[in-house]
Amino acid sequence: MEISGIISAIVIGIVIGVLGRLVVPGRQRIGVLWTILVGIVAALIGSALAQGLDVSDTDGVDWIEWLIQIALAAVGVGALDRAKARR
Repeated sequence: MEISGIISAIVIGIVIGVLGRLVVPGRQRIGVLWTILVGIVAALIGSALAQGLDVSDTDGVDWIEWLIQIALAAVGVGALDRAKARR
C-alpha cells in the first residue's frame, strides 16, 4: 500500500466510520472520535483485504471495497459499543 493509499484510506475512513455507525441499529454509546478512529482502521484493513482479494482496482467506483470497509466499520462500532456498555 502506497502513501497515497494510506492518506485516502484515512480520509475515506471518516466517511466509512459514519456509515458504519448508521448501519448498526440502535443508539451507540461511543463518541464521534471513536467512530472516526474505527472508520479509519476499517478503511485501512478493508483496503488491504480488497487488495488481497484482487477487487481493489476496478474501472469506476470500487463498490466491493466500500462494502468491505463499511461492514468492518459496522462490526467495529458494534464491538466497541458492547465493550463500553459492559463497563
